[in-house]
Amino acid sequence: MIYDKGKIFLGLAIFIALVASPFWYNPVFGTGKTAPPELKLPAAPAQCVLPRAEMRASHMQVIYDWRETVVRGGGRMYSHPGDPAGVQREMSLSNTCLACHEGKKEFCNS
Repeated sequence: MIYDKGKIFLGLAIFIALVASPFWYNPVFGTGKTAPPELKLPAAPAQCVLPRAEMRASHMQVIYDWRETVVRGGGRMYSHPGDPAGVQREMSLSNTCLACHEGKKEFCNS
């Protein structure tokens, strides 16, 4: 048991090196910052559901809220409260979002 001290320390050093390697090889990892994905936006931007800055900040929350409204509440139309024109849009990823942001690989998956 006492003679295995070197093997134990070597094993612990290898384990610590393996666990810490993602922090060494990825400078963003561990800082709390993530690099934003490069999105391909439409060349002629149409009026989006929300203003661009707001959409970038709360994109997943909008999708979650739409899902809850459609599935649980039966609602189908959305109007942004800050939109002065009060344009009604269908709560549909394929009909509303993907009409401008074509290509699931280029947009949704990135």
